Amino acid sequence: MNIVILAAGMGKRMQSALPKVLHPLAGKPLLGHVIDTARSLSPRQLCVVYGHGGDAVPKAFADAGLSFAKQEPQLGTGHAVMQALPHIEDDAPTLVLYGDVPLTTSASLQRLLDAAGNDKLGVLTITLDDPTGYGRIVRENGRITSIVEQKDASQAQRAIREINTGIIAAPTARLRKWLAALSNQNAQGEYYLTDIIALAVADGVEVVSAQPDDVAETLGVNSKAQLAELERVHQRNIANRLLEQGVTLADPARIDVRGELTCGRDVAIDVNCVFEGRVSIAEGAAIGANCVIKNASIGACANIKPFTHIEGATVGAGAQVGPYARLRPGTELEQDVHVGNFVEVKNSIVGIGSKANHLAYVGDADVGSGVNIGAGVITCNYDGANKFRTVIEDDAFIGSDSQLVAPVRVGKGATLGAGTTLTKDAPAGQLTLSRAKQLSLPGWQRPVKIKK
Repeated sequence: MNIVILAAGMGKRMQSALPKVLHPLAGKPLLGHVIDTARSLSPRQLCVVYGHGGDAVPKAFADAGLSFAKQEPQLGTGHAVMQALPHIEDDAPTLVLYGDVPLTTSASLQRLLDAAGNDKLGVLTITLDDPTGYGRIVRENGRITSIVEQKDASQAQRAIREINTGIIAAPTARLRKWLAALSNQNAQGEYYLTDIIALAVADGVEVVSAQPDDVAETLGVNSKAQLAELERVHQRNIANRLLEQGVTLADPARIDVRGELTCGRDVAIDVNCVFEGRVSIAEGAAIGANCVIKNASIGACANIKPFTHIEGATVGAGAQVGPYARLRPGTELEQDVHVGNFVEVKNSIVGIGSKANHLAYVGDADVGSGVNIGAGVITCNYDGANKFRTVIEDDAFIGSDSQLVAPVRVGKGATLGAGTTLTKDAPAGQLTLSRAKQLSLPGWQRPVKIKK
């Protein structure tokens, strides 16, 4: 099939310089959601019609392998589809979608395509208790004969509750003919795509309908308020899927997934957690409240405590991280590692059972197993121009408030005394100290504040 996505609207009510279809829903542009759904249907041609915002839309999806058609000026939905005609093929039907309607599922669209086949005109419709503002589906003896817009509808037609979602599937050769016959003699002075319904009926083409699984699939975004509403609908759908998979959510209304979250069984997620990019959480792991996790892998039975930030990191099975810890890209924590409060780890490998329980920075380091890193320890990995690695071998003990000036190596089983500034390798199995001599000065008087 061909798929045409209409994404040229200005979106005045968004009150933003950003084109409406580029506003994010769950961390991805509205149009990105529609494109992903369209691709799941394996179309032969996929064309996006853009307009408002200049080339911002094509630039945002420059690497997506799409065709683009510019609509300028914007003269209605029918006019928009006209711009895509050079990019689609007559020997396959055409499905028309909307770049600001992000939650339509491939299952509902496939239902519409199956109903339309290769020779019918298919319309996705829904029934609303209050259809105000929407185009009404006019039927005679059960058959669709036309769609009339709210501003052009009679009193009797406005009482109709079945409405048009705008999503259609049509035989392409006939679609070209119908579009060429459109008129803009209406209240808006625009070329309505919906007018092709009457033209199809006049040509003896059967007009059929299909319905989505959920009304939310057809909701569009015209304001920040509507965007926020759809965000919550989308997040609740994600939460429901997680619950069905055996994940425990402290509050399904307080989770945000802005990418792809994969969870094993018996995972527990507390409130206000944000997951971005691709995140996998193995079975039995627990995620505390107010954590932000991005492009990371969390091992089985790991415990991520509240207010922890993890990005581009791997956390091993049984590890404990946080609270208030930060794992930056390139971090690999092996099994049973402890990273405690106010500890930051970057581009480092931390071996089995090692611990850095509080107030430390471990950057560009290879830490062996069974290592203890005391409070206030810093690996000084950057000299202002270049970065260097620190190596801490198995079973080493790094005393509190020590600085390890890379490149430097701490041998197996070595101990650094508290307050050491290490600039040379520390031998295995020995105590290494770098500390000024302690002095006590008798008779010394503390300064007294001068009274003015």
